Amino acid sequence: MQPYKHAENEKDNSKFEARLLTAGDYKVFAPVYEDFRTRAVEEYKFELEPLGFDDFIESVEKNLIDCLVLFENTIPAGFLVYTTAISEAVELNIIHSFKMENLEERGIYLVKKFLELTKSERMEKIVCYPMLGAQKDLIGEIARYGFKFVGLAVLRFMMSGTNSREILKITELSELDNEYRLVDWQDKYFEDAVEVVQEAFETSADALFDPRFKTLEGTRDIITKIVQNIYAEFLPEATTVLLYNNIPAGFCFMNLTGERIANIPIVAIRKQHQGMGLSKHMLKKSVQALIRMADSSERQITEVNTTTETNNFQALKMYRHLGFKEDYNYPQAYLPVRE
Repeated sequence: MQPYKHAENEKDNSKFEARLLTAGDYKVFAPVYEDFRTRAVEEYKFELEPLGFDDFIESVEKNLIDCLVLFENTIPAGFLVYTTAISEAVELNIIHSFKMENLEERGIYLVKKFLELTKSERMEKIVCYPMLGAQKDLIGEIARYGFKFVGLAVLRFMMSGTNSREILKITELSELDNEYRLVDWQDKYFEDAVEVVQEAFETSADALFDPRFKTLEGTRDIITKIVQNIYAEFLPEATTVLLYNNIPAGFCFMNLTGERIANIPIVAIRKQHQGMGLSKHMLKKSVQALIRMADSSERQITEVNTTTETNNFQALKMYRHLGFKEDYNYPQAYLPVRE
């Protein structure tokens, strides 16, 4: 952790001050937050518009999130949002600078204060930070604090406006052997899903920034939050289970955000069944189920998206083969537990 110690010894910029948001700051902070909201989709690649100001304040007051506000010459000029209440990680959600000005200097000041505030939590938890959009500009600076990075690619299957459907329709897959069968999700598969996902993700890049994958208990928490609509609305009718001799061997989960954006949070298959093209079968079945929902107007689904590591060429090839296209990529930063 020597890079962090070195950075801590640097002299602070005297024009800055950072402190947690309190009721006395709400009025002067509101324009900074609204500036972020206007830029969230275009400049930060948010899938949906963020919370309105009143809902954001309510989340802060309920201790669901913490907001660290940067004051420049006593005027609010930026903020950093994080939470310690959701998982085994300290989740750094966003760093914003008013009007996108001086993001690097303001952002690094906020990161320093954030690391000071979370010092005790970081004795047991990693920090994870998806550096979406303009936040990429901070990568060189936060690396000095010991952050490491995994490149993630965002891929989309669009229901209209692209040739995603045509590609899926003409894609032919090999016949499944008689021992294999594809079925929809049922609650009875829950414990099997925990085992399969944990085995598949235990040594993956995902486990670097979400250590829950390293244990059955942690993976159980992830699957629970998926199927109980914590992350988004779970779609059991579009979640595919691969059975091998009637025993679950693979899963393609599907959920829905904002009633129109479908997301694939996890595709996992037992190691002995990998490398056989079986994940393509699961993915195709799940996407076809979403297309039926969209065409019947059962759901107003406009796209299906997912993320995978930029160097996971096998996964990227699978998604492309079934009509997904890469939209953008970003660095997923993580700071290991303090030693």
